[in-house]
Amino acid sequence: MPSAAASKFTEAEYLALERASDRKHEFVDGAIVAMAGARPPHNILAANVTAVLVLLARSRGCVTMSGDQRVHVPSTRLYAYPDVTVACGERRYNDDQPPSLLNPTLLVEVTSETTEDFDRGAKFLHYQAIASLREYLIVSHREPRVDHYRRMDDGQWLLTTRIGGGAVDLPVLGGGVALPEVYEGVALDEGA
Repeated sequence: MPSAAASKFTEAEYLALERASDRKHEFVDGAIVAMAGARPPHNILAANVTAVLVLLARSRGCVTMSGDQRVHVPSTRLYAYPDVTVACGERRYNDDQPPSLLNPTLLVEVTSETTEDFDRGAKFLHYQAIASLREYLIVSHREPRVDHYRRMDDGQWLLTTRIGGGAVDLPVLGGGVALPEVYEGVALDEGA
């Protein structure tokens, strides 16, 4: 993730790079960060979560988007590509090309060796600034574990962790995500 010595760029410079590039980049605190390819377990986990969330989201009139959907947090200037995004209600986008979603309801990040600390720390702090965001899932690449953050009515975030089995209840979608489904077919050391 961004280093302290990274050059600072403007949002306009970042967006110009994104339009001209065939690769994805995130924009974090003035740093432009190239998105690296992922290991097979990461890709399988993201696909499994997407498959489960599509069915839940449809039942609530929501849509599920892949990791190619960029999300923008105007108040913190973050541009990110969550592994899975769910949006409920009318979707709002900015005018960038490609457009960035402004009002996700649920975001999912699958961790990796290089992103885990950022996903659990600074990135989540950015995501908390999204008023529409109700739930945030962090899916571990190390073990069958899902950390579920849910925004409470008072604005506080409640953390529930499931390890090994069980299900994560997603009130915003009126259902749950079972860990055995999320980790089905995943060999955590595959492609190492």
